[in-house]
Amino acid sequence: MRDNQRRFGSPTDLGIRLIILVLVALLLMALQQTGRLGTLEGAVSLVLSPGQQGLSSLTDRVVQAVGTLSNFQNMQERNTELENINRSLLAENLRLQEIERENQRLRELLSFSETRPGIELRGGQIIARVIGRDSNNFLNFVMVDLGSRQGIEVGMPVMNNEGLVGRVSEVTNTSSKILLITDPLSTVNAILQSSRLTGVVNGVVGDNPVMGFIPQGTLVGVGEVVLSSGMGGNFPKGIPIGQVIEVRQRDFEVFQEAVVRPIVDFGRLEVVLIVTNFDPLEFVPGLDGIPVEQAP
Repeated sequence: MRDNQRRFGSPTDLGIRLIILVLVALLLMALQQTGRLGTLEGAVSLVLSPGQQGLSSLTDRVVQAVGTLSNFQNMQERNTELENINRSLLAENLRLQEIERENQRLRELLSFSETRPGIELRGGQIIARVIGRDSNNFLNFVMVDLGSRQGIEVGMPVMNNEGLVGRVSEVTNTSSKILLITDPLSTVNAILQSSRLTGVVNGVVGDNPVMGFIPQGTLVGVGEVVLSSGMGGNFPKGIPIGQVIEVRQRDFEVFQEAVVRPIVDFGRLEVVLIVTNFDPLEFVPGLDGIPVEQAP
């Protein structure tokens, strides 16, 4: 009994509450009859409106924040996708640029003899790619990716679109070693383009080749172009070798010398042209596997 009184109040309290509810109901009915209920509703709405507007604004901000977060995630995913596409396109562009550079080098090699009618080449050229180099800093030889299976033989001349590279010194089934004109074992019969003086270009360890056995009596000019002379049958005639950068002349010596800067940049050598139908007429020590000291 006492628990029910604590829960619902005393009979007096219940009566008071009932009377208040009846009065409120009568008041609302009277306001409705007089048309003033709308005014009360407006007043209540005016009191509650800021809270409702605040709640509505907060809801809008939450919805907007959720939408912004979703858009940001979509933008991140799209940005990642575009970055991947960009990297792929960049890689493809670099690959195509490299292919175009190689194609240009090949075109220059193939048109080498056509653009230099003075060079004695009669077909039989094959293009090889450099696959190895001398282990020291002197760059005396390079390895190419063609060998006896492709018809490569010892002694065949080698050049690129710039000029004379050297000649084949060793051959395996699938690769060949090219002795460069900078190697001390290399000798090339040469001619000066302007003065028409002849001599022999020899490689020098760690330095530019030297053209020796140039007859005295005619002044050799710095800047003269050195070409292969074709004498001795080692190389075709007219292939550019280099340019004279220094002349060594002594009156009491029979011959004068000229330091030759090679026209070929051996440090950037990538593809070469091997002349396969040229038969060397002169034996050169150091080729065919016979050391120089054992040659007759």
